[in-house]
Amino acid sequence: MCVILGPSGSGKSTLLNTIGGLDGVDEGQIVVDGLDISKLKSKELSLYRRNYLGFIFQFYNLVPNLTLRENIQVCEYLPKESLDLDELLEVLGIKEHKNKFPSQLSGGQQQRCAIARALIKNPKLLLCDEPTGALDYKTSKEILILLEEINKKYGTTILIVTHNTVIKDMVHKVIKIKDGQISNEYVNENLIPAIELQW
Repeated sequence: MCVILGPSGSGKSTLLNTIGGLDGVDEGQIVVDGLDISKLKSKELSLYRRNYLGFIFQFYNLVPNLTLRENIQVCEYLPKESLDLDELLEVLGIKEHKNKFPSQLSGGQQQRCAIARALIKNPKLLLCDEPTGALDYKTSKEILILLEEINKKYGTTILIVTHNTVIKDMVHKVIKIKDGQISNEYVNENLIPAIELQW
C-alpha cells in the first residue's frame, strides 16, 4: 500500500489520473509495472485500464436504477481471473444488501459497493482518490480497515491519494507532493494497523 499526500491543488489527483490512463502527459513517461503507458494508443490504454486497474473515487458513481449486485457486474467483460462475487460481497460485509438500490444504502455501504466494483476483476493496481473523503469518521475507518484487508487477502497493490495525513501510518510507502513535485518519499518501517488510527 502506498499513499500520496499533499494539500488541495498540489497535483495528487492529476498524478493518479495519469497513472490510471485518464489523463495524458505533455512530457516524461508513466511507467506502471514496466509498461510505459504514456506511449499506448487509445485502444491499448482502454485494455490497460480494463485489465490492470480498479478505480475508487470519493463519490461512488453508482447507477441509481441498478441493484448493488448489478452495479458491481456493470463491467461487461470480466477477465477469467475475476473474483467470486458472493465471496467479495461477504468480505466487504454487504452480501445481505446485494438486491438493494443505491438509494437504500448508507454512504459506507455505497462506498463498499464501489470498492467491490473496482475489485471484481481482480486488478493488480487499485487507485483510490480520497476514498474516505465523503464519509464520517467511523465509516472512514471501516473503509481503511477493508482496504488493508484487501491488500493482505488478495495481494492487490493499493495507491491512495488523500489529504488525510494519518493514513500514512498504515501504508508501506509515503509520497508527499507539493506544487506538482514530489517533495518527500519514504518507506514506513513502523506500520500501524488501520484499526488503531485516530484523527
